[in-house]
Amino acid sequence: MKIALINENSQAAKNGLVESVLKKVVEPMGHEVVNYGMYSAEDENQLTYVQNGILAAILLNSGAADYVVTGCGTGEGAMLACNSFPGVLCGHIEDPSDAYMFAQINDGNAIALPFAKGFGWGAELNLQYIFEKLFEGESGQGYPKERVIPEQRNKKILDEVKKITHTDLVTILKSLDRDLVKGAISGVHFREYFFASCRDERIAACVKELLEG
Repeated sequence: MKIALINENSQAAKNGLVESVLKKVVEPMGHEVVNYGMYSAEDENQLTYVQNGILAAILLNSGAADYVVTGCGTGEGAMLACNSFPGVLCGHIEDPSDAYMFAQINDGNAIALPFAKGFGWGAELNLQYIFEKLFEGESGQGYPKERVIPEQRNKKILDEVKKITHTDLVTILKSLDRDLVKGAISGVHFREYFFASCRDERIAACVKELLEG
């Protein structure tokens, strides 16, 4: 699985810490971490939590990433932004039990973490335990186990609801403010990482047009 890491501007200084803990946990599991930044508070390209949602949607819908780890000061804004888009099911995760139950009950493809609120002494341990519970084993297996059938059914219903309540991503990208979208995909390594992994030609063409326009 290819896991994308995205940080917005207010918490960009923590990108290196989050990346190191994420890699420590998931690389032995056989997963790959791709860091889309921001890499520091001084990055030329500044991402807002709204742009985190745009970038997450592009990566997940195009197949360039299988999972997104993101967040903001409280994690709430990043979660709301991610869930504004089709093909993204993002949970707000504060602790390992949140991570485990989101993975097993909701079977999402993105999480939003609070990187300021409650992010104090031992924060790196909390991150480690969150990532361990989030990515261990196969997701969507239910919790508690006797609830697996209705939980899996509800997840499928939610996926179908989102298909109706959201239009397709290319239409959305072309309808949004161009500078807002372009800012979300102008990170220093975006072109290198995205086009090497994108599996959707229509989204790739749209992103290329936005970048060159």
